[in-house]
Parts: sequence; structure tokens; C-alpha cells
Amino acid sequence: MEIIHPIENIKSQMRKGVLEYCILSILAKKDSYAPALIAELKQAKMIVVEGTLYPLLIRQKNQGFLTYRWEESPQGPPRKYYMITDKGRAALQEMDQAWNEVVESIKLIKNG
Repeated sequence: MEIIHPIENIKSQMRKGVLEYCILSILAKKDSYAPALIAELKQAKMIVVEGTLYPLLIRQKNQGFLTYRWEESPQGPPRKYYMITDKGRAALQEMDQAWNEVVESIKLIKNG
């Protein structure tokens, strides 16, 4: 049985808490398909596996934040490209504001 260091568990929980924010942030810049989203999140050290990403994409689609289209792939089957909606952009603006408030609160707590 693997023992997870408490700090690693805390860091993991923090990342999970902001993944939906990260997904909308990526899709606000460009449409993308799941493997490309995973690669970008991994590159940013927001370690994510497909099993984590797909439920978030489904939830955001059901909330009306995302939609998708099928696009032919140069190799292999067609790809499902996700796109942010106007409702998703509005949610992202609220998340930006909430994030900035959290960062400012932490600064106040740490710096007095």
C-alpha cells in the first residue's frame, strides 16, 4: 500500500480544486480535444489523467459552459473538440475574480 505524504495530498487537493478553472482558461484561448488538454495540464504541472478530465468536461458541458464539435483527424478516428460558450466565458470571469480574491486573502494572512 502506497503512503501519500500529507503535503502531496494537500497539493493534489488544491490542483483538483482549480482544474475546472484551468480547463475554461485553456478553452478561452483555443478550442481543444481531450488529449491536448491533458498534455497542456501536465505541462503546467496540473497533473491530470483521462479519468479525472472526462467527468469535468461532462459536468462543464451539462452546465452549459462548453460545447463540442467532431473534427476529422489526420490520423485515426474523428476528434471531439471542446469550445467554451458565452455562459462559460461569464463563469470564467467570475472564477478569475474569485481566484484574485483568494490570492489577495492569502497575501493578507501571510503578510499581516
